[in-house]
Amino acid sequence: MQLGKKRAIHLMLLILGGFILLTVFIHLFPSSWIDREFSEEIQEDQNPFLDMLMKGISWFGQTWISIGMVLLLSLLLLIQRLKKEALFMLLTLVNGLITYSLKVLVNRPRPTQNMVHIVEMAKHQSFPSGHTSFYIVFFGFIAFLLYHHKWFNAAIRNVLISFCMFLIFSIPISRIYLGAHWFTDVLGGFMIGLLCLMLIIGFYLRPSKNANSSVYPL
Repeated sequence: MQLGKKRAIHLMLLILGGFILLTVFIHLFPSSWIDREFSEEIQEDQNPFLDMLMKGISWFGQTWISIGMVLLLSLLLLIQRLKKEALFMLLTLVNGLITYSLKVLVNRPRPTQNMVHIVEMAKHQSFPSGHTSFYIVFFGFIAFLLYHHKWFNAAIRNVLISFCMFLIFSIPISRIYLGAHWFTDVLGGFMIGLLCLMLIIGFYLRPSKNANSSVYPL
């Protein structure tokens, strides 16, 4: 157990170090060839169906939609007397505060129309991607709970976990395709989201004196 904790801490420090280096990189090269190349490749084939699909993938990350989903799921967990799970689900909202604070601190502008094709306009600063970090924390925690507790039968559980994984790994592509972010934005969001998810899961798995939650199926 101790070895596992040490490895997790080392991994988190590695991700944090990578995020710091990435932040320095975008400060020195705010519009790098890496970002432009990724945007060109992902936006190379555009059509109405892809526009609709990518907008649909990003829909869950809209501010009030994301907050509403967290609150609703927390309420459902609370109704099922899963107080610990409800509390930690609420904690996923902290990721949004962290991401927004980093956006203000770094203050990187969004991609502009003369650099990329903007399918959907986005607000606030660009780095790191709030959608990407939220999807990793929220849908990642849902996938973790489903895998950890096995509340449903295997078929339903696999479908729900697969859907969560689809959203997690498709959201970076969606944000670049829509012209809302650069590659380094979604990479930074991925790192922050992964750090927050690891912290939430780590604290969630800590043994408690009243370990009587997680026994009721949804």
